[in-house]
Amino acid sequence: MKQKEISLNSPRIRSLRDHVEADEVQFVNSYNTPLRDDAFEMDDETKIKKISKHFEAIMETLGLDLSDDSLRGTPDRVAKMYVKEIFSGLNPSNKPSITLFDNKYQYDEMLVEKDITFYSNCEHHFVPIYGKAHVGYFSSGKVIGLSKINRIVQYYAKRPQVQERLTVQIANAMKDALKTQDVAVVIDATHLCVSSRGVGDTSSTTGTAHFSGKFTEQRTRQEFLDFINSK
Repeated sequence: MKQKEISLNSPRIRSLRDHVEADEVQFVNSYNTPLRDDAFEMDDETKIKKISKHFEAIMETLGLDLSDDSLRGTPDRVAKMYVKEIFSGLNPSNKPSITLFDNKYQYDEMLVEKDITFYSNCEHHFVPIYGKAHVGYFSSGKVIGLSKINRIVQYYAKRPQVQERLTVQIANAMKDALKTQDVAVVIDATHLCVSSRGVGDTSSTTGTAHFSGKFTEQRTRQEFLDFINSK
């Protein structure tokens, strides 16, 4: 995916910023992935068996010949992929453990991890979303292992998603881990529900942003945006 410059003044960034740049996100509980209370009473192997049976029924309904050697194993493959891979972020047991270190160097400027590639799935049509996430924070005394930022992004991406929720979930996870409000998250992504179906627009991307703490200050926010847009 060709990286596009993310402008602070673009309508898509402005509209979301109106909602999420306050220190406390005012989304009530809408940033939580909607799950039933009994979502994890069933173990993974049982889920795989049930999904395989349901997907087999879908394929048969579509008229596919499951006796063909190319299709015979597809229900099992899809079921395993759903549970163990692309929707593994639904299971809290897969949440990454966060490693923090003392800020021994007394580094008090922003730290930015940019161009984190992620793959997710649209919860409306169950087709892929893919793009780049950019995450920044100021230390409140601790710093996070860099790979853990990537793992946080991947964990929340690996579930049926909407991009707005994904943005806020990553930001909240960073705030919780680092005990700071000084967090910024920007995501630029392509949605196959737009490009491969429906309107069939293959050139547009969607941008979302969350700015809190120090990042609500114009100068700091612009420094972050300039950095993630740099070569």
